[in-house]
Amino acid sequence: MTSSKVSSEDSAKISGIIAEFNPFHHGHQYLLSQAQGLKIVIMSGNWMQRGEPAIVDKWTRAQMALKNGADIIVELPFFASVQGADYFAQYAVQMLADLGIDQLVFGTDSDAIDYDRLRQVYRENEAEIQAFLETLPDNLSYPQKMQQMWQTFAGIRFDGNTPNHILGLAYTKAVATVAPDIQLQPVKRLGAGFHDETLSHFASATALREHADDDLSNFMPEFTSFHLAPKVQWSDYFPLLKYQLLATRLTDIFQVNDELAVRLKSAIKTATDFEALVDAVVTKRYTKARVRRLLTYILINVPKTQDFEQPKPHVLGFSAAGQRYLKKFDVVTKVGKTYQDALTLQADAIYRLGNQAIPEQNYGRPPLRQTHGAAQVEK
Repeated sequence: MTSSKVSSEDSAKISGIIAEFNPFHHGHQYLLSQAQGLKIVIMSGNWMQRGEPAIVDKWTRAQMALKNGADIIVELPFFASVQGADYFAQYAVQMLADLGIDQLVFGTDSDAIDYDRLRQVYRENEAEIQAFLETLPDNLSYPQKMQQMWQTFAGIRFDGNTPNHILGLAYTKAVATVAPDIQLQPVKRLGAGFHDETLSHFASATALREHADDDLSNFMPEFTSFHLAPKVQWSDYFPLLKYQLLATRLTDIFQVNDELAVRLKSAIKTATDFEALVDAVVTKRYTKARVRRLLTYILINVPKTQDFEQPKPHVLGFSAAGQRYLKKFDVVTKVGKTYQDALTLQADAIYRLGNQAIPEQNYGRPPLRQTHGAAQVEK
């Protein structure tokens, strides 16, 4: 990727990006190119926000991003990664704020939204907004509640079936609450929509996953890394999930209530695959993304009492500039016996069960280092 000249003011900026890179595509490459200065990415590990296993592991995806402009890749812990949009955004923004970013760069489905104005609206009306949300009926999904909230307080309308826009608004709320001095830099999404399965230069991550067995060298950067990496999908975990659903007292699992437990226990008796199970449980209130997250919690065996205790940032990789920058922060560059985030270790161990070719994901793995256009292992 070619880099353009930037002013000394731009080069001094610290840009933050929240991403999954599932997998890394040309749109992500473009987003990184639009960020100024040092680029810190908080990247979901091996489990995604919408309740899915990453198609390739976190190290492969980190390597792809480092080769295309990222300076630091920090892992978003499992419990923070597999959350609804608000909590996902809040945890990720807090980590970026702690790492000293000046601006948050994020993709959006709309270039007609003034996110700075929305941040101000949320800051000035947070108490009233929370009170308003509590008045909305429980049978509304999260996107439906967000639509009503933003329409009421900011006069904007959006399609709830636009995940990037929903996340952009969640980032706006998180910045307003956690770190209001951080600048917001939305970048208009190019090419295919989030759910578009058509292959093109700016193909969506959905399309690339659907065509993972094809030659995608013309449709994504770093295709060789993607092609050679062991791949997984939910079908690889379905037998394990079925066992968990049949053997576990589901109400002991995080966010599983009595109603969902009954629906899940009933649905697994006839579901022949993962998607059939999801379809049998989904309602207007429980969206597909929420059901997939719940099934992820069940597979990983996340206890009902689980809470987020932010561990020290686990660094997956850095450039030379990124390595220098990180010297002033207390971070983890190699996971050992005293590592704080036991849940992520557990989630990664289960992730490896999906494909026996997936290597160890944590112990003894130093950060990748970006040198001369190739991500290398730090000695």
